Amino acid sequence: MTKTLLTSAVLACLAVSHVTAFAAQRPNILFLFADDWGRYGQIYSQIEGGGGINDVVRTPSFDRLARQGVLFRNAHVNAPSCTPCRSALLSGQYFWRTGRGAILQGAVWDSTIPAYPLLLQEAGYHIGKTYKVWSPGTPADAPYGGAKFAYEKAGRRFNQFSQTATRLVAEGKSIEQAKRELYDEATGNFQAFLADRRADQPFCYWFGPTNVHRKWIKGSGKALWGLEPDDLKGKMPPYLPDVHEVREDLVDYFGEILAFDAAIGLLLDEVKRIGELGNTLVVISGDHGAPGFPHGKCNLYDFGTGVCLAIAGPGVRGGRVVDDFVNLTDLAPTFLEMGGVAVPEVMTGRSLWPVLKSDREGLVDPQRTFVVTGRERHVEMARAGHLPYPQRAIRTADHLLIINFKPDRYPLGDPYNLDGSNPPTTEELTETTFVTLPDEDAGPTKAWLVNRRDDPQWKPLFDLAYGKRPREELYDLKQDPHQVHNVAADPAYAPILAELERRLMDELQRTGDPRLVDDGRFFETPPMAGPLPKDVPQPKRKQ
Repeated sequence: MTKTLLTSAVLACLAVSHVTAFAAQRPNILFLFADDWGRYGQIYSQIEGGGGINDVVRTPSFDRLARQGVLFRNAHVNAPSCTPCRSALLSGQYFWRTGRGAILQGAVWDSTIPAYPLLLQEAGYHIGKTYKVWSPGTPADAPYGGAKFAYEKAGRRFNQFSQTATRLVAEGKSIEQAKRELYDEATGNFQAFLADRRADQPFCYWFGPTNVHRKWIKGSGKALWGLEPDDLKGKMPPYLPDVHEVREDLVDYFGEILAFDAAIGLLLDEVKRIGELGNTLVVISGDHGAPGFPHGKCNLYDFGTGVCLAIAGPGVRGGRVVDDFVNLTDLAPTFLEMGGVAVPEVMTGRSLWPVLKSDREGLVDPQRTFVVTGRERHVEMARAGHLPYPQRAIRTADHLLIINFKPDRYPLGDPYNLDGSNPPTTEELTETTFVTLPDEDAGPTKAWLVNRRDDPQWKPLFDLAYGKRPREELYDLKQDPHQVHNVAADPAYAPILAELERRLMDELQRTGDPRLVDDGRFFETPPMAGPLPKDVPQPKRKQ
């Protein structure tokens, strides 16, 4: 994809010489951020030659925006878990620098940490959000100013898109009528936000629906969107069973992505209707990979940390695909620079403006050759074993190195033990399609694999997903793009492993990662580990 995809007139409209030229106009910022949406968009299939699961997903609104702006091929979250990912994004810092914002269940926001929305609000921006920004956590949505900036009076049903649409169809509405009710809700909330601002006041709006997060209605991908599960046959990555049940689970997930994509188009139409699309920076992304699938959410493989990212708007030289490695922590300084606000020195993210205003494709910034990711505690560790599973990783163009600091622990909790004392019975595992196991979202794919954990055909995939892992995992991405063959013990890779571990540890040391101090004591003791503290709601075990 090249600049020829855009007319010269559009390019002239989008491009300016430098971000400082925006000072007089104070551009708007529209951030469209889907829960649990990884790197699944049809345009990625097109630029990568097809042949994978992105062949099936349809994202016309995202694809259109990506062609007008910059599409990032190597965008990653800092942590593949909702709250720590969002703590990093909002603060512009690695998640391990955000105190109790570094975990999901038990998170508490430190109000002394600068957050880009509140900095923009102090600088005169009209800020607002709809649906999820920072949760679960206490206080709710604290880095966005809490509920006082919420615009949700039109409703919150979009968050259960397939559930609501299926019910409305059962009540006699057509599929399109059911969808329209939910689309009108999303548009109505955005219109209320726009109506609240003063004349000539720039806005910063966060649209964060949770419909892409489990759970969705089984069969809804086909029923609501016409997606055929078996169109994925032969396209599944090697860590997912290529069977109908798993293919159906994946296209149901894709259906929720299609709903989010439809909302993207509606909100962009609304900005165009009020005549401000040319002065609005539009950023579209998600907070990590697919939930309840092996290698996905809560894992440091690409299926867990890789996300879509497209940016278009004033000052952005569009029609480009770039290979620069981007961490979503980079968005906070990018937004602040565009808004004319000084970037706090404490932020570890780096503004993307040098990349966005360039006219080059491929690798634009020679310093952006790697990204660092990590994880501590997600959900179930709060009650099953009471311990985190600490990981840090460095991803380059050619390799992925993951360090598992506690290889004696199970990466997603003990797969044979639900609550730390009693394993699930055979009846519990076979009678449900929504098996709950420690620290990974439940769903039909996980249930299918767990129920076949002793089948010789599927046990290797079960062990790959839920078994214990060595301290070092090294993947040669040229030979093994799906990251299933660990070559860390191969002497031929020893120099590469040593160099990547040095670079990773240098970055962790430079940014003050507590995991490297006193054997990770900060993360290994309450409230970061152990039973949930009394200052946060206790989760209910799913039945």
